[in-house]
Amino acid sequence: MAINPSNPVIVQGDGKVLLETRHPEFDRARDFLSRFAELEASPELLHTYKITPLSLWNAASAGMEHDEIVDTLRGLSKFDVPAAVLQTIDDTISRYGLVRLVPHPDEPRAFIRVEFETQFVRKQVRSTATGDELLLSDGRRELKIEAGMRGIFKQRLLQERWPVADLAGFTEGDPVEFSLRETMKGSGKPFRVREYQREAVERWHMEGQPAGGHGVVVLPCGAGKTIVSMAAMAQVQQHTLILCNNQTAVDQWVRELLDKTTLTEDQVGVYSGNEKRIAPVTVATYQVLTWRRSKRHDYEHLHLFRDHNWGLLIYDEVHLLPAPVFGATAELQGCRRLGVTATLIREDGREGDVFSLVGPKRYDLPWQLLEKQGFVAEALCYEVRVPLSRRDRERYERASETEKFRLASENRIKLDVVHTLVERHPDEHILIIGTYLSQLKRLARDLGCPLITGETPHREREALFRKFRDGEIKVLVVSKVANFAIDLPDASVAIQVSGSFGSRQEEAQRLGRILRPKERQAHFYTVITGDSKEQQFAMKRQLFLTEQGYRYHIEEYAAAK
Repeated sequence: MAINPSNPVIVQGDGKVLLETRHPEFDRARDFLSRFAELEASPELLHTYKITPLSLWNAASAGMEHDEIVDTLRGLSKFDVPAAVLQTIDDTISRYGLVRLVPHPDEPRAFIRVEFETQFVRKQVRSTATGDELLLSDGRRELKIEAGMRGIFKQRLLQERWPVADLAGFTEGDPVEFSLRETMKGSGKPFRVREYQREAVERWHMEGQPAGGHGVVVLPCGAGKTIVSMAAMAQVQQHTLILCNNQTAVDQWVRELLDKTTLTEDQVGVYSGNEKRIAPVTVATYQVLTWRRSKRHDYEHLHLFRDHNWGLLIYDEVHLLPAPVFGATAELQGCRRLGVTATLIREDGREGDVFSLVGPKRYDLPWQLLEKQGFVAEALCYEVRVPLSRRDRERYERASETEKFRLASENRIKLDVVHTLVERHPDEHILIIGTYLSQLKRLARDLGCPLITGETPHREREALFRKFRDGEIKVLVVSKVANFAIDLPDASVAIQVSGSFGSRQEEAQRLGRILRPKERQAHFYTVITGDSKEQQFAMKRQLFLTEQGYRYHIEEYAAAK
């Protein structure tokens, strides 16, 4: 039976939701769907979302209720929502919290009590392999698990479709007193935590209630996830271990901590390949924690998690959390945990482990709202499609599947396109980002601008980034080192010429380079070879842009004959 054929949404019986992109209600519907469904495809006219158990459990943990989902979905749908989908939503979202971990009244350090909503749930969980192995009798009516099994229990039960509400609380770390500054130390400019950043911390901390103190905050690129993390640290006031992706990110974290908090240099340590000093606030790289001499040896630095009485663990870019760190995190469930990211999508499919071990999504803010308020730059996204020359097209057709992607990525016509785009923005700060060094070296040479790669010494790299920030350099060519945690607030144009175009993670980082607040409109160009493997991978890349609320424009570049 038709409800309102003029509405923008169709809900299918398999849980997929179709959304018309040119409908007047598109923005509202997109923001609503993104709270409890995953974006699967984003062609120009019709976007496809999928309602999954994990997306519903994340929504439930963030405070979204069954009636809000069902009533709003019905209000946006062209036709009746299939009964099977309504039943799935009801059955799935209601499972969150049917199993709860609470402090053990007698032996809180050794054990954690497990509570069940009903005797039926108790019986069902006990019949699972996890329940049979890990649940221990705690008197005639109660059950418990060993405190050290807290992470493993949650991780395994999630696989059995029992999302556990962890209310067991945390052990206290060593104290450290500090505050956020009212004026930044470096510039003397006023500093304040924005309202949405404060709200994100409140949702995560929950006034110290057992349900708070662990979870993930999802904010768009450029929205200040580092500031959210520092505000959480100021709330907790305990020794903190911050994990991030590389040395550049470590240096940026240290600068931000010293600039925007009252922490002193003695109170901020670095644990990376270059330096290993533990302090009340320590910043470490994922790489050093997962380093080992060979596959036969143990990870030599994971002891950092255990050898200090941390009160808070912060996972920067939590979607990049390496597998060995999951194991250490599973052991440290008694410590508060905050993950920050622009996207919960992981290329390895381990979103469920982030949910179980770091915590559920606590806060997620639509990009468009931040743009309207001026907190992130307005960005125009373009996909510039270029052809292959006749000779290169012949080589491409004869190449293997692996070779085809690289041939398309290094298409020589892209060099002409980059020149054209640079000339289009003569007065702006431009980042040219790519993967293949031969291509980047040619671009840097032709444009007469510096090149930064993974081989560039750290001191030289930082000097070039500083000159770019100060305006001494207007165009900078960078390799994948630009993907992560580089603070370039004046960059307003990004041109990516090659990359892992199937990776939404990479797209998130590269887009973030140009989204810092600024008066100018930001431009994000991706130059790809049309009718190629590269264009096929670009479809996944476009999913991230759509998740973030962007509409991308396609330009066809006609090469000179």
